Amino acid sequence: MPRPLSLRRLVTVLALTLPLTAGCGKEQSKGPPAKPPVPVRVAKAASLDVPLQVRAVGTVEARSTVEVRSRVSGQLAQVHFREGQDVRRGAPLFTIDPTPFQVALRQAEARLQRDQALAAAARDKEKRYLVLTGEGLVSRQDFELIKAEADSLEAAVAADRAAVDEAKLQLSWCYIAAPLTGRAGSLMAHAGDLVTAGGSQPLVVIHQVEPIDVSFTLPEKELARIRSVMQKGTLAVTALLPGEEQKPESGELTFIDNAVDTRTGTIRLKASFANAARRLWPGQFVTAVITLATFDNATVVPAAAVQTGQKGTYLYVARSDGTAELRPVTTGIPFEETTVISEGVKPGETVVVDGQLRLYPDAKLDIKR
Repeated sequence: MPRPLSLRRLVTVLALTLPLTAGCGKEQSKGPPAKPPVPVRVAKAASLDVPLQVRAVGTVEARSTVEVRSRVSGQLAQVHFREGQDVRRGAPLFTIDPTPFQVALRQAEARLQRDQALAAAARDKEKRYLVLTGEGLVSRQDFELIKAEADSLEAAVAADRAAVDEAKLQLSWCYIAAPLTGRAGSLMAHAGDLVTAGGSQPLVVIHQVEPIDVSFTLPEKELARIRSVMQKGTLAVTALLPGEEQKPESGELTFIDNAVDTRTGTIRLKASFANAARRLWPGQFVTAVITLATFDNATVVPAAAVQTGQKGTYLYVARSDGTAELRPVTTGIPFEETTVISEGVKPGETVVVDGQLRLYPDAKLDIKR
């Protein structure tokens, strides 16, 4: 019959057993805790027709600009338009006081009439002396003097006619008309001012704004593609106005400079716009967009989805089981707020657009709406 354990031996056994039991409990509690889902935002890859575009900042230029100056000196009698008014070709703009020029014209006409009368009398006298010379009553020398006098008066009449024409021309220049259809600028002279012929300061500047041009430069590497497209027909250009990018103006490329700027490596181009709504204004800065081609049914994702790492570009795809897949991709051209994906993603797949910094392959996702 076994003997009962003594109290001392029982305490010893318990002392040796308890640490082992505690150690086993600690080993069972070890191991990494489950990682919480990563909050992200997602979007669908889509299929779109994406245009291949070239963009540049351009300056709006008036098709024609005329500085109106007076061709005669005098007092400005009348202004026939308002500053900033639209004027049509041939419409009156200014009137220079015509009185001095009307007087000059009457004087020229009077001289013409006087010399015409003298010339007619001299020709009659020449005819009479011709008869007398034939009868031997007047010497040949006297006849030649009479003839020279008649010829001189005929020349004076011709000079008087030219003077009358000049006086009429000077008078016509008192009435200044618009040389083109456009919009008048600030008025540089007012009624009562004295103006001089060909003065350094114009009376007004007129800009033709319908149609209007946009001038811009592109890198010379784009020249070959642009010329290739232009050989097939007209090349469309749109102008995006600051703050009104959703309402572009449509035009076409009309000019390519004949030389590349060797200092900047760029080529200057111009596009023409009808500008019927007058949204384009001379001196304004706009973004000129040339569409060279269109990629049909291209796969696009939001630009924020594409990341760059040591091995190239990639993005995270949200699997149907709620986990993330790191997917290397080949990117194409950017378009607005998206990027074309040449390889790696198919239309309809869900990609992560926000929260990628905390992601890792196979991470659980907490998709925020």
